[in-house]
Amino acid sequence: MTTSAQREASGTVRAWLLEGLHRERVPSGPHKDSPETQHTWWQVMCLTGVDYFSTLGYQPGIAAVAAGALSPIATSLLVALTLFGALPTYRAVAEQSPNGMGSIAMLERLLPHWWGKLLVLVLLGFVATAFIFTITLSASDATAHILENPFVPGFLDGQQVPITLLLIALLGAIFLRGFSEAIGLAVVLVAVYLVLNVVVIAVALREVVSHPQLIDGWRHTLTAEHSSPLAMIGVSLLVLPKLALGLSGFETGVAVMPQIQGDLRERIKGARRLLTTAALIMSVFLLTSSVATSMLIPAKEFKTGGKASGRALAYLAHEHLGDWFGTAYDISTIAILWFAGASALTGLLNIVPRYLPRYGMAPDWARAVRPLVLVFTAIAFAITLLFGAQVEPQGGAYATGVLALILSAAVAVTISAYRAGRAFPAAAFTVISLVLGYAAVENIRERPDGLSIALLFVVAIVVTSLVSRATRSTELRVTNVELDEAARRIVLENDGELRLIANEPDARDSAEYAEKDRETREYHHLPDDEPMIFLEVTLGDASEFESELLVKGETRHGYQVLSVRSPAVANTVAAILFHLRDVTGKRPHVYFHWAEGNPVGALLRYLVFGGGDVPPLTREVIRKAEPETGRRPQVHVS
Repeated sequence: MTTSAQREASGTVRAWLLEGLHRERVPSGPHKDSPETQHTWWQVMCLTGVDYFSTLGYQPGIAAVAAGALSPIATSLLVALTLFGALPTYRAVAEQSPNGMGSIAMLERLLPHWWGKLLVLVLLGFVATAFIFTITLSASDATAHILENPFVPGFLDGQQVPITLLLIALLGAIFLRGFSEAIGLAVVLVAVYLVLNVVVIAVALREVVSHPQLIDGWRHTLTAEHSSPLAMIGVSLLVLPKLALGLSGFETGVAVMPQIQGDLRERIKGARRLLTTAALIMSVFLLTSSVATSMLIPAKEFKTGGKASGRALAYLAHEHLGDWFGTAYDISTIAILWFAGASALTGLLNIVPRYLPRYGMAPDWARAVRPLVLVFTAIAFAITLLFGAQVEPQGGAYATGVLALILSAAVAVTISAYRAGRAFPAAAFTVISLVLGYAAVENIRERPDGLSIALLFVVAIVVTSLVSRATRSTELRVTNVELDEAARRIVLENDGELRLIANEPDARDSAEYAEKDRETREYHHLPDDEPMIFLEVTLGDASEFESELLVKGETRHGYQVLSVRSPAVANTVAAILFHLRDVTGKRPHVYFHWAEGNPVGALLRYLVFGGGDVPPLTREVIRKAEPETGRRPQVHVS
């Protein structure tokens, strides 16, 4: 039996979990367009940079495994794709979606009704893939750096999974507590990490320059394996998709735009600076690190189990600067890799709640931060257990998610440029889309497991979203009702009972109104002098869930008519009845004429088109919205 103390504790936990649920909902989500605490663009760059820059922890090793001696050339192509593909694409996205909703919002506007919603659900599946695997892969790589450090106790050997789960749990716990200092910590982590990387790479390049035989050996390997420079470029293009993790961070960069200080114009300008600066910094590090690692690290050390596997720059730090400096580098790398999950989690908390609750495709608690943190942390736990906290096996799904997001962004800005009549940008973005499309397709061909995992996320989101939409279909769903002056006059000047006849909005002449009025009075035994008001609902986009109603009043063929446009008839009628009750203090009555038909078909018409079997659905919406039977508006059916 539940005690009062247990109920009180349960209520306290619930209130803590749902804190912030009733904040402003434009756009939908737990965060306002302009958070109370905003930061300069370079500080926000560090928040997205813990994801983007942290890929230095594993990217040089991935490039070496994928391309071998061609690593610097393949990395040069990746840098070209970054600076001339991903960067201009997301600069355009930042201009057109300054509230942090990214390229998904741009694509949502291109397709009407349910098709647009379905596209968003599919893209959210790839968002979840990219960001969840950012959390798990980065934490797994942080664990690899921990276990490879020479000062780590031997009893931790083989404990990859528990350590990775602990790192993910710690990240989730920080967000549950309320992560207000994320950007301040990100600035420190990024600054220290980049400085240490400058030292490691500078020392490594000095080693290369001081030993010309290393460069000669690299050139000999290239010419022995490849017949011409064109062949080298061709092979580099083939392995380019395997380096796609080096593009991680751009979608996060636009997701955190609301954190940038200033008005809308300043926010866009700051986001562009953020994206450009991060891309330039990362490009320099990618190029120099690929040269250093490919010339100084033996090929066997890059393989699974090798000392440079997943930690190429850390290997150089220990080899050329000693174990104490190497340990300091390990600590910095571990911290930024772990905190890369914070950037991804911030992106998820900004993007997902802006769509699913607004579509009615998630419970309303999904607008709050803490329940979502628990959900995403649980999913990250499952992924870690599934992959055994191994970095390389997770790379396929991660790259698939990243490339799908960047490709969708390129397609969105391409279509936008064509529609705006900007021929040159449209042609340029078409080329970028084709290149990214090639990279995405080739990545899927090489690692089809990545697409399979991403599709599992897509199917899970689509199915759970549609189930949630069906279960929430009888919620009131109307956020605001407003009567225009004529409608307000009709309602307030009514001296008798407030009686409304629900009428199809396509009535053509006075005879139809007269017939509906006569039938209603006869069936319900209402006197001829009882005032009646017709209520007509015109269906709009039935795929929308929440709506604001503007009720217009007029006199038509001698009858007083209230008309409104909305996504669903039953929910709209119920919301208007409640509003009229509050405005007039009277208990309204609504009269329907029964429409016969298959009940299953009627339910499907309601879920998909917003119509269907309106009278019982209206009654059910009212019943769920008003627990006191004596205060419920009355529904009558003839």
